[in-house]
Amino acid sequence: MTFDYITAGESHGRMLSAVINNVPAGFKIDLDFINNDLARRQKGYGRGGRMKIEKDEIDIVTGVRNGETTGSPVTMLIYNNDWENWKGKEPEPFTRPRPGHADLLGGIKYRREDLRDILERSSARETAIRVAVGSFAKSILKEFSIRFVGFVTGIGGVTVGNGEGLRFDEMVHKSEQSELRTVNHAKDSEIIGLIDKAKSQGDTLGGTFRVIIHNVPRALGSFNHYANKLDARLAMSLMSIQAVKGVSFGLGFDYAQTNGKNAHDEIFYSEEKGYFYKTNHAGGIEGGMTNGNDIIINGVMKPIPTLMSPLQSVDIRTKQPFEAVKERSDICAVPACAVVAECVSAVDVLRVFTERYGSDNCHQMKQSFTQMEIAHPD
Repeated sequence: MTFDYITAGESHGRMLSAVINNVPAGFKIDLDFINNDLARRQKGYGRGGRMKIEKDEIDIVTGVRNGETTGSPVTMLIYNNDWENWKGKEPEPFTRPRPGHADLLGGIKYRREDLRDILERSSARETAIRVAVGSFAKSILKEFSIRFVGFVTGIGGVTVGNGEGLRFDEMVHKSEQSELRTVNHAKDSEIIGLIDKAKSQGDTLGGTFRVIIHNVPRALGSFNHYANKLDARLAMSLMSIQAVKGVSFGLGFDYAQTNGKNAHDEIFYSEEKGYFYKTNHAGGIEGGMTNGNDIIINGVMKPIPTLMSPLQSVDIRTKQPFEAVKERSDICAVPACAVVAECVSAVDVLRVFTERYGSDNCHQMKQSFTQMEIAHPD
């Protein structure tokens, strides 16, 4: 059995929830650590008015006793403050689907005449509870010194640093110092100007981000079955984030412009280090398995499709052309998306970690990890 979860809840419903199954017993869970990740998700220049309403905090109601996991399913809740503003109200039916959203196709699939039934669940508000689950996974993995950082590498066509040449701790520090979550701040002012311009024009901006996972042991994941390849799992998780349209690892799409001699990471060996690499073109994963290098994931987020200067659409009742409905939205959410990507990736890393080192309890996992990675690393 492997660490897994399901989420429930709507954007303006009473709460978001998650139930996590197959949680190892005996791990201390730091609520402040999880709440800090929730706060990080809410930050970033270009966020909309909803972030002024919500102050996301996690409520763990099952599976944790006296701050420690019991081995039972864990239930997590985040209460929506905006629920109070919607409670008892019956808004007009939502019949003008927004291009780029799930509105139209969700309505067709589930035969809903009021598309609010679709947008409430498909909203990126759902990522709040996924950040909580991912942060829960991170809190377990940090017991094994595995760490995560997500940061922005470009917005609106302006590219910034991707972390090369920086130590992991420097990337963490620099990303937290920027309201755009960049690790190179030289172009922050230029990007802020672009976001302001987009806002004045009723437009939105997308961008690119990177997640780096540090101190990952080797041989997590497997080549034996396509569904067990760690990069395949990570790609699915990141592609499931609302508005993410592309994922790559290491050199990613730059492989297309690289020859074989410069594309692959040569293997070396020493008595002190064991097997090691001097480069990390693969992004820490080869053959679906971790190779001991940092995992490097690159992602692309499209501009948010809810526009204050709306695109053309069709009313599903009358079939007449209209401008799509305006909804409160962000102008740019790439900094937040980097945090979400960081957290959802932790779930997949914990899954393959428990597959290799056991999943019943903390003692078993630490003992197995010590025997396999410290006593006999190669």
